[in-house]
Amino acid sequence: MSDATEQTQGEPEREPGARRARVVLVDDHRMFRAGVQAEIGRTDVTGVEVVGEAADVEQAVTVITATRPEVVLLDVHLPGGGGVEVLRRCAPLMADAEEPVRFLALSVSDAAEDVIGVIRGGARGYVTKTITGTALVDSIFRVQEGDAVFSPRLAGFVLDAFASTDSPPVDEDLDRLTQREREVLRLIARGYAYKEIAKQLFISVKTVESHVSAVLRKLQLSNRHELTRWATARRLV
Repeated sequence: MSDATEQTQGEPEREPGARRARVVLVDDHRMFRAGVQAEIGRTDVTGVEVVGEAADVEQAVTVITATRPEVVLLDVHLPGGGGVEVLRRCAPLMADAEEPVRFLALSVSDAAEDVIGVIRGGARGYVTKTITGTALVDSIFRVQEGDAVFSPRLAGFVLDAFASTDSPPVDEDLDRLTQREREVLRLIARGYAYKEIAKQLFISVKTVESHVSAVLRKLQLSNRHELTRWATARRLV
């Protein structure tokens, strides 16, 4: 993300009555959350008030439920089930007719499967972490107002998926996997050791081994090398 100092230096304080948005940051990297907070969290300049942060699914659901922000900046890959799981568990908050909580995915991933997955889950938009601070603030307010917001290239994924009247394309092999099995699959394909995956997902090494065995069985693959090649071909890594 670009240096916010260049974008906000010299900007006047916002006038009384200017639009405001209460925001929760959900990302498992503390330094990234601190950077976003520094860029967008100067409420007198941006109008954005960061009211909470979370690093995994459980924390996210707890903080979002407690603070009821207008907008949640949500990373896609999170310990405990991923961004899709946060969306699933916060569905009643999104459906609130009077004060809906809206979600904007903010992720390093630009994989079509990730984009379409969170949009199906109820997110109002998806932008990548290369976005500037100024553009992110604008995206927050647009989502707050009910608009759909996407980084330019990512919008094409959504249009392609939902352009026809038929159901969006489904990867039947991938759909055989549970959300947790997909998380393990991605981490295995990225070269993580079992102990590292266990730490990342807050599960035991034995549970990781069980998930890997289940993934190999469901996908009819023989080893980790084949699994990595399968995931890479589908841009899941």
